[in-house]
Amino acid sequence: MSRDTLTGSRIRERRVMQGGKQADLAKQIGISASYLNLIEHNRRRIGGKLLLDIAAALDVPPQVLTEGAEAALLGVLGEAAMAAELPAEDAAQAEAFAGRFPAWAEALAMRQRRVATLERTVEALSDRMAHDPLLADSMHELLTTAAAVRSTAEILAGDEALEREWQDRFHANLDADSQRLAHSAQALVGYLEQAKGTDAAAGKSPQEEVEAYLAAQKFHFPALEVQSGPNLVEEVLGQGSEVLSQAARFILRGVLGQVREDAAVLSLSELQKGVAALGVDPVALARRFHLAPAVILRRLAALPTLGAGLVVCDRSGTVLFRKSVDGFSVPRYDSCCPLWPLFGALSAANTVHYERLGQLGRAHVQFDTYATTDAPIASSYNAPAPARAVMLLVPAPAGDTSQSLREVGATCRICPHAKCGARREPSVMMD
Repeated sequence: MSRDTLTGSRIRERRVMQGGKQADLAKQIGISASYLNLIEHNRRRIGGKLLLDIAAALDVPPQVLTEGAEAALLGVLGEAAMAAELPAEDAAQAEAFAGRFPAWAEALAMRQRRVATLERTVEALSDRMAHDPLLADSMHELLTTAAAVRSTAEILAGDEALEREWQDRFHANLDADSQRLAHSAQALVGYLEQAKGTDAAAGKSPQEEVEAYLAAQKFHFPALEVQSGPNLVEEVLGQGSEVLSQAARFILRGVLGQVREDAAVLSLSELQKGVAALGVDPVALARRFHLAPAVILRRLAALPTLGAGLVVCDRSGTVLFRKSVDGFSVPRYDSCCPLWPLFGALSAANTVHYERLGQLGRAHVQFDTYATTDAPIASSYNAPAPARAVMLLVPAPAGDTSQSLREVGATCRICPHAKCGARREPSVMMD
């Protein structure tokens, strides 16, 4: 059903929502009830003065009756249909549903948005709770101090009579441990609430500082693209107003230095011309510009128009760099499934690994992934080369089913895949 044929349905729905009768509305706008009935059943097209009169009688803007549900609303309804695994013929009725029942459609869309927000929150908290070193230290301090307080209290409450001197010692220990417990608890609460403060570096790991800094710059540094100089990276870092720790600055120097090196061998304007001629084909682009595929992947991720994500990991599988992309989550720790293409690239050097991935619980958005290993030439005998795997994530064309899809989870803790043979722990997303 097209948007134009839904105008009558929207008129009927608005009238019913307001408790009006068909005859009363027809009389108010100066037409017969039978003609209005044909309009409301989408058997007559309307426009011009009649449409304006009906909109005025219903007290709604005319575009509400003619333009239909917004694209964003239809997109969310489509996500809800995919999450519920509705048949294709039912999912195709999203616009008709939104046109006839706008209030229900908006309520359903609101719930779907809420679910997506909660999924992202659970992912972030799960990753942080499991592997945040500062949080782990704080929890260890709390548990250790609480155990000391309990041990001392049990001795004092025991049946054995203690000499006065020992009682005083245990009371002093109990007082000191209780103060330490209170301070540890206050420090933990302060750490968890620091994200709401004004200090950008407070309460974040160096990697989180780096990701926040790059996201604030939209991963684009014009100065590094067009200028050169020995102190250019330091100048770029000095221009920002962000409060960064020394560890974060150390990591950023490496990231920005890599951007400068890549920009020196391939400008974004030349890459854009190559993409226009060859499409997003890293192997073909590498041949065209006579560059390593890893350089092409990093430069493609820097194209603002492509909207691609990028992940870099070392030989151990530890994620070193993440450029996030909507619809695909890569937790920093304890996550294998989203990194399968990277592992494939690490195990087969000098190849470009391609695979289409879709993440479970992420509205079934599909991505074309390209991964390869960036291995420098060995500097000496028996010296390990710091090889890194690079993966580019490009949103797949809508409706394209030409490639087989591998479905992956984010982490076991929040993966809804019921029959996964690689599961490490139960999921909170499963019954």
